[in-house]
Amino acid sequence: MFGDMMGMMGKLKEAQKKVEETKIRLNTVLLDQNSNDNLLKVTITANREVKNITIADELLADKEQLEDYLILTVNKAIAKATEVNKAELAAVAKEGMPDIPGMDLFK
Repeated sequence: MFGDMMGMMGKLKEAQKKVEETKIRLNTVLLDQNSNDNLLKVTITANREVKNITIADELLADKEQLEDYLILTVNKAIAKATEVNKAELAAVAKEGMPDIPGMDLFK
């Protein structure tokens, strides 16, 4: 019984380590999000850190339009990064979980 418990604890620690490694790796996963007309481009990591914003010159003439573009495009980029982040972390966590009797009921 204690051997099983120790084995499960070891698997949980290993899973936790893999999750932390994945979080670090997601800092290097870059995602691009363009505005519908490609006048604005946002590059963001899968950990939702904005790395770059590219703005077409024609957007610089209208401050209000630029602000609208930034809000829409950054929000789309964050949503995309959140999806990638959740999927990656869920896959790693599920892979490393020990087989605990009865836990398959919660899938």
